[in-house]
Amino acid sequence: MPELRLRARALARHWWPMAVAVPLGAAVGAGYAVVAHPSYASSAYVVVVPQAQGENANAVNFAQAYGRLTGQPQVLLGAAAETHHSVAALAALVRGTTSPDAPVIEITGTGPRPEDAVQNAGAVARSLIAFGNAGSRETGVKLVQLAAAAEPDAPTSPSAALDTAVGGAAGVLLGTLAMLTRRRTVPAVGAVLPVQAETSRSEGVYR
Repeated sequence: MPELRLRARALARHWWPMAVAVPLGAAVGAGYAVVAHPSYASSAYVVVVPQAQGENANAVNFAQAYGRLTGQPQVLLGAAAETHHSVAALAALVRGTTSPDAPVIEITGTGPRPEDAVQNAGAVARSLIAFGNAGSRETGVKLVQLAAAAEPDAPTSPSAALDTAVGGAAGVLLGTLAMLTRRRTVPAVGAVLPVQAETSRSEGVYR
């Protein structure tokens, strides 16, 4: 029994940084999920249609190009006026993603309210369509709205489960660093003792 107690105490001395850091990190993550402002996301879809038959591959290439232009000022200028955002602010609220196999552009808008997310996504989709169709004669493709943005039912963030898990993971990292720091300092202290003992013996010989 005394041996088990000694082992338990040794484990407690070794692992206490982890035992403290992990629950603390999880608590901080859960607290953030409670106080953080919600963010909603909604997506509108735009399809690139070829003007001539047999140009599907060309349409996919243009879809990828227009997807990269979604956050550019020349596309966002009209949408910024509609949403009453600056171009820079709107660029942080929307993103465009594409597929390597389909001529479809997904435009995702975010906002603090569901209607804001819908408005941002829809405005940028319309602005992108107008921008792309202005050069249809040169490109040989036309942009058409495939699906309008729908109002989301729930916020995308914060997520209590995800934020708690992230906080716990941060606690694991901090606890591990604390344990490694303690492990490095202990030998350094112990290494001084033989030197001091050797010095004492040397002084006794000289005396």
